[in-house]
Amino acid sequence: MQLPFEDRVEAGRLLTNELARRKIDPDAVVLAVTRGGVPVGFEVADRLRLPLDVIVARKVPVPWQPQLTMATIAGSVRVLDEPMIRELEIADEDVEMILACEQDEMRRREEFYRGGRPALDLKGRMALIVDDGLGTGSTMLAAARHARSLKPARVVIGIPVGPEEACNRVRSEADELVCLAVPGQFFAIGEWYRAFPKVRDSEVKNLLAESRRRLESYPARRSAA
Repeated sequence: MQLPFEDRVEAGRLLTNELARRKIDPDAVVLAVTRGGVPVGFEVADRLRLPLDVIVARKVPVPWQPQLTMATIAGSVRVLDEPMIRELEIADEDVEMILACEQDEMRRREEFYRGGRPALDLKGRMALIVDDGLGTGSTMLAAARHARSLKPARVVIGIPVGPEEACNRVRSEADELVCLAVPGQFFAIGEWYRAFPKVRDSEVKNLLAESRRRLESYPARRSAA
């Protein structure tokens, strides 16, 4: 695998090629982790002609040290960094208040991204979770646990790049993990892309709408959405 990737579009194309070598259920759903995973997930969904939805996963910073993440949330799932919370002596009631605010924002974004549409039903279907890479793995951990709570038949995680430690951390949450590249030295996801612009909320919404439009142009696959 030649690194770095040109951009998220190329990463999505290469990830699709690898996923296509495996058994992907015809009624699978691609779940892109917002926001950076959405351009990657769009390519995967478009090339495999599968419906695309999002998982809004949010990192929750320590209020007075925003560079530190004390939790990651997705849906009703909370992944807490309990040693850090204890070390910084953050009171339980403060943690709950902060998480409640973040979950309100998460729900607002879900509503905006989907344009008021309901989330796709995962029950009994393969959930193919895609992001642009793994850092610590906390975001994907929350996303995978959230997807699992919706009773899919299988959970497959697909990522272009990630460190071995993070891959091992999330592997137990999935039935299968597909990672294109596992560099020996890893500092940040963006260093493995030549172009790695910030993905805007409007882009997420537009890509979801475009994915629905394209899927509807394939009559044989309409029932999968």
